Parts: sequence; C-alpha cells; structure tokens
Amino acid sequence: MFRSLHMKLVLIMVLIMISVMAVVGTFLINSVTTYNIDNFLSQMSMVFTPEFIAKLEDIEASSEAPAADMSALMAAYSGALGIDESRSFYILRASDGSYAEGSDDSLSQTMPLTPNILRAMQGEVGEEIQRLSDYFDVAVPIHVEDGGGYIVGVMDNKQELRDLNWNLFTILMRAMLFGILVAVLLSFFLAKTITTPIERLTDQATRIAEGDFSEPAEVYARDEIGILTQTFNEMAGILQDNLNTIEDERSKLNTLFTHMADGVVAFDKAGRIMHVNPEAKKMLGVRFDENTTYGDVFPNLVVRESDMAEDGKYIEVDYLTNKRTLKIFFAPLRGTGSVSGGIMAVIHDVTQQKRLEDARKEFVANVSHELRTPLTNITGYTETLLDAGDEIDGETRSRFLHVIYSEADRMTRLVKDLLTLSRLDYERMEGAETAVDLREIAGSVAASMDIEARRQGVTLTCVLPEDLPQVTGERDRLQQVVMNIVSNAVKYNQRGGRVDIRGGADDGRVFLTVADTGLGIPEEDLPRIFERFYRVDKARSREKGGTGLGLAIAKEIVEFHGGTIGVESREGKGTTVTIWLPVRQGEERHG
Repeated sequence: MFRSLHMKLVLIMVLIMISVMAVVGTFLINSVTTYNIDNFLSQMSMVFTPEFIAKLEDIEASSEAPAADMSALMAAYSGALGIDESRSFYILRASDGSYAEGSDDSLSQTMPLTPNILRAMQGEVGEEIQRLSDYFDVAVPIHVEDGGGYIVGVMDNKQELRDLNWNLFTILMRAMLFGILVAVLLSFFLAKTITTPIERLTDQATRIAEGDFSEPAEVYARDEIGILTQTFNEMAGILQDNLNTIEDERSKLNTLFTHMADGVVAFDKAGRIMHVNPEAKKMLGVRFDENTTYGDVFPNLVVRESDMAEDGKYIEVDYLTNKRTLKIFFAPLRGTGSVSGGIMAVIHDVTQQKRLEDARKEFVANVSHELRTPLTNITGYTETLLDAGDEIDGETRSRFLHVIYSEADRMTRLVKDLLTLSRLDYERMEGAETAVDLREIAGSVAASMDIEARRQGVTLTCVLPEDLPQVTGERDRLQQVVMNIVSNAVKYNQRGGRVDIRGGADDGRVFLTVADTGLGIPEEDLPRIFERFYRVDKARSREKGGTGLGLAIAKEIVEFHGGTIGVESREGKGTTVTIWLPVRQGEERHG
C-alpha cells in the first residue's frame, strides 16, 4: 500500500503534521505547568513573609487555642493565598503530623505527609515542587522545637491545572485533525503533480524494454522532471542505435559460429546454456535444449572461473567423451552486472592425433622397457665369452650360448607379438576368413601343451561337445588366442594343479573356457589384465618368459572376430578365461 510515491508523500505530510502538533502541544502543556508552579510559589511567598510567620509564632506562643487562632489568621488571607475548591490551607500538630484546623476538614482523613510536611516537622520550610506529583504544597514550621508546635501550610490538588491542560489538549487535537485533513489534501495534489509525469515516463520505459522505440516520451513541463524526460528520450535514441549495432555483430558471430570447424559452447554464470554451434553438438553427442546446463554437457569436468588467469587467458583441458578425445579451451566471458559474464568452451577434436601420439609413446616406452633386459643379458654374456676367450670351459660356454639364444628367442617372440598387434590395430589380418572348428583347435593346443604341462606337474584336460558349432574367422589367429590362454594357465599354475578346457554353445554363440587352479589374479589387477605389457607379477612373468602381450593379443583377435573375452579370478584360487564367438551363419551341428 505504501510502496507508491503517491502514498509515501501523503504519509510524510501526515507524519510531519502530527510531529509538529505533538511538539507544540508538549511545549504548551509544559509552559502552562511551569506557569502554575511559578504562580503558586509567588502567591505563597507574598503571604508567608517573615512578618506573617512572626504573627503565627506569637499566636502559637500566647493563645489558649493556638490552632483555631492561626486558622482564623490564615482564613483572613485566603484571598491572597488563592484558597478555593482545589486549594486549601491546614494547621497540623508538629509532633505527629495530625490534622488540627484548616479550610477543608476533609483533609483530616486524606491528608498525606508530603516531603514538604516532613521537612517542616524537622524545622525547615518545605517548598519543593515536584512536577509529576498530584499536588502543589508548602509547609512552614511554627515553634516545632522540643517536639511541640504546629505546621502551617497550603496544598493545591492541581485540579485547576488538569482542567486547563485537558482543554488545551482538546484544542490541540482539533487543530491537529484539521491540519491532517489539510495536509492530506495538499499532499494528494503535490503527489499527483510529481507522480503523473513519472508514471508516464515509466510506461515509456516499459515499451522501450519491450523493444518499442516508436514514440518518445512527452515533455509536460520545464522543471526537473521535464529535463529528466528529455534526457530519457535522448538515452532511448542512443540505446536504439547501440542495439542495432549489437544485432549486426550478433548476426556476424552467429554466421561464424555456425560454419566454423571447431565446436563452441557458452554458459552463463549460473551454468545455463547460452550458445552452442552444430559442430559442438556433433563432437559432444549431447542433446541440447534451453534447459541444458554445464553439468549436462561436461558431467565429469569441473572448471571454475577462479582457475583462470586474472588477465582472462584461457585454460586447456583434455576431455574424453562420445568415443572422442577433445581438447577444450575454457575462457571467461567478462562483463558487468549480476547477470553478465560466464564461460566459453572452444572444442577441438584431437582424437586421431591423440591416438597416434599415445600409440607412439606407448610403443617407445614399452618396447624400450621390454627389450632392455634381453639386450642387457645378451650383451653381458657375449662380452664375457669374448673376454674369456679359450679360458672358459665348454660347459660354461654352452650355458652362456643357451642364455643368449633364449634371450634372442624372447626378443623374437616380442617382435612377432608387436607385429601382430600392429596388424590388428590397422585391421590387417592375413589369410581368408573360413569355417573354423574350435573343438579341433582346442584339442590341438591341448596336445601341444601336454608335455609342458607334465613338466610343470599340471594336469591338462580338454572336454568339448562333438556337435560344437563352427565359427567364422582365421584359424591361425584363433589358435593363437587359445594357445596364449592355455599357455598362461599352465605357466602360472602350481605343481599338482589342473587346467580344464571346456566349451559349448548358447544363444547363437560358441564359448570356450580355460579354468586353472593356479595363483589367481588380485581383484585390483583384473580391470587392467588386458592392457598391453601389463603383468600382475612382473618378476615372475619375466622369469616364465612372458611379454605381457598375450592377453592383449587374444582380446584384439577375439574382438576382431566379433566376439568377447572375460576373466574371472580369485587370488590363490585360480583363474577362468572365457571367450565368446558368434556361430557361423548357416552352420549345421556335427552329427
């Protein structure tokens, strides 16, 4: 109700009027009270002169009825004392303050022992007036020494002052009500004069906010509000020119963003989407709408504006999404105001470059690491043979040459595995895809690994159904897969252990499982078991002659053939590897 300027002006005028009348009323009532007090004390001082007090003392000393005679004397001066219905004189016995004589005998029942009376009972004149008390009084002691004497005084119950103040208050209230009425009328007129041009200016501002610059605001006067209206019209013209310029620039930027090769996404400070170009949608694979937020576009990427340099430079982040490797440059959108600013992401698709770079780094690092040990051994044993010459015996020479041969063979197998992975990476497989019998492959691998299994003290069994369906693929590669899996199961087993090869068909797929009772794989190593060059126990793997590529090659070959491979293992309990391959189209079961 009081939010409008109109009502505020009315309220201010009313409050001013009330405040003025309250101040004036307080001043007048205080002045009347002061006047009454001064008048009362003046009357008392004119009567209670030293001579008059001396007369009272003479009466008290010589009269047989001093109280009555002093009362008669006081009655003779009642006009000067202002004695009336509200003002009375009294004669009190000083010994106990009891009422003796006076102009109003009702005081014998209601007479209070005021501070002035108590002071007079002590022999002093009591003439202190308290503004907030219910009465005015003076008390004069008459021979109060030795416990005798009387107290002569005058008491005013302030009824006349109360009546006067009430009349004054009534007059002030009537004047205030009349003043408020006048103030309301004047304030309505004043408020209308001020608010009407402002309301019209507000309507014009609303139209401008809606984009309507067709009509300028009308200037009604030459005062300050008129100058404000004229200035507002000039501002509206400048604003229209700036908006046209901004719209032209926006059109240029939209054209640029739409057709540029890089992705661009812009967010406001609240994380809401402001702009996205088609290339960004293609790279991110996110469905954009007006409710899309930063968390929807980059759910696992937290970038704060405080992370960026104070000079506004961008920060660079690598991001993986939608099977793409993206390089994102985040830059702050600077602005002024609470709703301006935000963050912009410029996105480059570096999937191919990243793949090539990672492959190069991984190849250099892993091959260097894997070749270093056999080369070191070959170099060391060769130098020993060369330095020793004929001094070394035949048995030692033969053992050294066997180590050199073994390390060279290990390097050869590593290079062959790398070449196999290289061909798989570029999807180049040798040989034609034909019908492959996994039962025959498993039996062949079991036969070739039987001697090694016996040497390790491991029992190797192969039991597959005779009607196992055929699959389509390259026999040598699939045999390499089975050989790698069975070889690992035998190598990393323990004496007295078992390796069981089983298989079957289900839901259009052929599966082959190789279960061992070996060392098993720790749970934390399972997610990385198919990584290239990854070994659970590196020292034991190298001791067994492993390259760390067997399972990686097996996974690549199986997936190349449209299948899957999985590992289940418990440390110390053994490992089970299962491969699944699709049944050859038109395959008939063996009869």
